[in-house]
Amino acid sequence: MRTAASLCLPILFLLAAVSSTQAYDFFYFVLQWPGSYCDTKQSCCYPSSGKPEADFGIHGLWPNNNDGSYPSNCDSSKPFDESKIRGLLSSLQSDWPTLACPSNDGTNFWAHEWEKHGTCAESVFDEYRYFKTALDLKTQLNLLQPLQSAGIQPDGGSYSLQSIKNAIEESVGYAPYIECNGDESGNSQLYQVYLCVDSSGSQLIECPIFPRGKCNSQIEFPSF
Repeated sequence: MRTAASLCLPILFLLAAVSSTQAYDFFYFVLQWPGSYCDTKQSCCYPSSGKPEADFGIHGLWPNNNDGSYPSNCDSSKPFDESKIRGLLSSLQSDWPTLACPSNDGTNFWAHEWEKHGTCAESVFDEYRYFKTALDLKTQLNLLQPLQSAGIQPDGGSYSLQSIKNAIEESVGYAPYIECNGDESGNSQLYQVYLCVDSSGSQLIECPIFPRGKCNSQIEFPSF
């Protein structure tokens, strides 16, 4: 479904042409709810910059193929270079925080995402544009707002999976994939939201394929 709320990235990112040797069909843009990451037997650690805000954080922008396969670690000659994204560090700390233990500044997380996923999209993004594109998408989507407007609050309550999907689709114009995980008691909870971006990295699209796995019909939305 397309609505007036369908989103496009800034014109800056439309300038990059997709190479004829491109080895992927689209991107998954994946946002993670920190309360669900932490509310497991494994628990979590807050980054050295402090506890993140109670908002969806970026997990990654992942090249993927229509058959479900995906490229990874495509160019070892382009390791993560923090100096190239120095101007984005404040935004990365707030919008793409690490929750892994032990506590750290997020550099390892960002390096992993660039080297595993970003290097496979060099026909579209250099390192700076890869991270900037994801940050801009997160800001434009603002996923927590449409959920709260639909009465779906991160308060530990249980909500209909379909109502969560409907609220997101009504806001952004495209159906999401919802990934769940289990809390310490094994209850299904809202963990990650997948939306799809076209192969040029310029606009949201209907997902050609969703990951495997499913949630219960009622899932928890834990506080953070």
